[in-house]
Amino acid sequence: MMRIAAVGDLHIGLDSVGTFEHHLDQLSSQADALLLAGDLTRVGDPAEAAVLADALADVELPKIGVLGNHDYHSDQQAEVTDVLEGAGVVVLEGGGVVVDVGSARLGVAGTKGFGGGFVGASGSDFGEPEMKAFVRHTKDLASRLEESLCALEADVRVALLHYAPTDATLQGERLEIYPFLGSHLLGEAIDRAGADLVIHGHAHAGSEKGLTPGGIHVRNVAQPVIGQPYHLYCLGDGPDVECRTEPIL
Repeated sequence: MMRIAAVGDLHIGLDSVGTFEHHLDQLSSQADALLLAGDLTRVGDPAEAAVLADALADVELPKIGVLGNHDYHSDQQAEVTDVLEGAGVVVLEGGGVVVDVGSARLGVAGTKGFGGGFVGASGSDFGEPEMKAFVRHTKDLASRLEESLCALEADVRVALLHYAPTDATLQGERLEIYPFLGSHLLGEAIDRAGADLVIHGHAHAGSEKGLTPGGIHVRNVAQPVIGQPYHLYCLGDGPDVECRTEPIL
């Protein structure tokens, strides 16, 4: 059984020094890997990323993340990535990684993802160049995610995103903003490739649990949703992905 800790939407700022690391004291004994589902900083400042990097530096687990829209805000996403990777975080965008977890192999394919909406209320790449660019960006990221998932040679495969691949985990958000919270294209790509679990963030007022149209478990780990420093999910021991052990606050 693999125990995966996951959280998104930490929104670490320069005033967050010392506020997160003490939540991680028990992490290495509770989990086998840590997944970070984007919006790790407030405005994408590399100095904010350094605060999180310092908090994660002593976490001796595989650490895998994607960026979110906040992490892109200052157009310094490459620098934010470099800082996080300096703390041992593998930052994915359209790629995948496989890590050893005991005698098994965990594969994670990751992308920020993007918006566009869901079946019956989604945009299309038709009309103005701006609209075409919006939807085609999501199509491109979804395609790369699918390819990355298919390429993983692992016992357990996880899709890690920031934007939602299903509207099931958006319940509680205003319907008007669903197109800006995710896209059905991401969920369809995951269903074609297959995965054991999907992790995302971004929807602060959404719900934690959902399924893709193909029936794959989806979990929204935005910190305002899970209400904890991280949540634990267990894979490889039956259909229920929730762990009995809860993180220590």
